[in-house]
Amino acid sequence: MPTDPSRSLAAALEPVTGQVYFSPECHSNYERLGFAPSRGEFNGVMAPDGPAYFTSRGSVMGQVQGHVVAAAFAVFNPAVVVPSVSHGWSLTDAPTICAARDSGGIGQLVRLLGESPDGAGRARDLLRRAVDPLHPEGRPLFAGLLSQVVPDSLVGEIWRLGDMLREYRGDSHTAAWISAGFTACEIGVVSELYWGLPARSYSRTRGWTDDDYATAIARLERDGLVAADALTPHGRDAREHVEIATDAQMNPVRSALGDDLAELVDILVPWGAAVRAGKGYPASGPHDLAESARK
Repeated sequence: MPTDPSRSLAAALEPVTGQVYFSPECHSNYERLGFAPSRGEFNGVMAPDGPAYFTSRGSVMGQVQGHVVAAAFAVFNPAVVVPSVSHGWSLTDAPTICAARDSGGIGQLVRLLGESPDGAGRARDLLRRAVDPLHPEGRPLFAGLLSQVVPDSLVGEIWRLGDMLREYRGDSHTAAWISAGFTACEIGVVSELYWGLPARSYSRTRGWTDDDYATAIARLERDGLVAADALTPHGRDAREHVEIATDAQMNPVRSALGDDLAELVDILVPWGAAVRAGKGYPASGPHDLAESARK
């Protein structure tokens, strides 16, 4: 089955935008605000401090409480998110950490790609065209980014527009999962089995307990989605239908870009490779795992 063009765009964009969570510049900015340093190496890059991650990413929505952040992120245990965000707001406020996030994300891109990487002007224009028709309803993280000022540098514009597009698809993905009847813990289990990973491995980073897993897996087994620690054919179909439902919500992006979507991907792919080569993003992320699972 051919890959939907919107998935190809998301995969190409991921290391360029997702690098903010592994940026040494971000880690340093957050440390200066009182957060703990990076918790160490993860898949070749420096992993973020948990409270800094939850507070910084959630800050685009304003000074919201942890339950709101957990709801928007959709895959983490609220028992971990809520105290993390409470701790974050004891150290800083939303405008300050949001600015620290922007500065660190843009700073790493400039360090690894330069101030005007090949095709930057064209990429900025295409990203703007992709984002302009998008609507915020039901998409809290995209709406939060929509409320933020766009940085005035070329790389800064690309960073903001790319992050908006990333979170728009992420919000759409959450809507697809929830409308399909999956809980947050079940999302993690089904995803890692779909990727070919053992259950409770990757999703352990989301803060779930053994009891949470037992409840999730029991429901998935009861409904015929999982058997013998693997997805059943029904389970794989259900997982792929979540992706198809997400793709459908990206119709405005495909329509806005038309044939130029492929050009944008061609510009972004070498940037992502450079970011990965510079240890700005893990060698393989969720998009890579998902694509491998479909082959």
